[in-house]
Amino acid sequence: MIAILHRDDAVLILDKPVGLAVHAGPRGGASLEDHLEALRFGKRHRPQPAHRLDADTAGCLVLGRTKPALAALGRLFATPGAVTKTYWAVVRGAPPDATGVIDAPLLKHSTAREGWRMVVDAKGQAAATAWRVLGRGPGTAWLELTPRTGRTHQLRVHCAHLGCPIQGDERYGGGPGPLHLLARAIRLPLDPAIAATAPVPAHMRKALAACGCAEAG
Repeated sequence: MIAILHRDDAVLILDKPVGLAVHAGPRGGASLEDHLEALRFGKRHRPQPAHRLDADTAGCLVLGRTKPALAALGRLFATPGAVTKTYWAVVRGAPPDATGVIDAPLLKHSTAREGWRMVVDAKGQAAATAWRVLGRGPGTAWLELTPRTGRTHQLRVHCAHLGCPIQGDERYGGGPGPLHLLARAIRLPLDPAIAATAPVPAHMRKALAACGCAEAG
């Protein structure tokens, strides 16, 4: 069973495991959809995700338990800056400063040989990510990332653009997985406000401990 970080009559927040896709892909395989029936908890309909996380990203995932709740959550996630998302990442190398903002537009690029990927391109959609260094390890750094927009692979591409790709992000220069990216916390400005924090997943503990994270020790 997937761990539940928050549950009320309208909203579920799950601790999504690394490697679990939110939606079933054309090739099949495990996805969150396999667990939705067990997450009904007496509701008439299955809960539905209000946003997306990459399969390789662990942590906070919000679901609406009713159609009105899902619609309200959809409006929140569609409003820039309404939902506060905080991510933790372990990156290769380190940024030049302690804090900063990456403001780099992203464009989807496809080739027959390599498939698709997101690239920094002036023709792309605006994308911005605030970051700060929480700790440093041997050849690595522990970053807190706060996306100000919600583009596909935004954090992964922005970290690579900063010169320090996320560890385990083979597509964008971080070497073989698993991906060291955690949707650490989320805050929903509902009435009352809802907040949840995901624990450090097992595959990130060693790298975070090396960067001085007490929770991972």
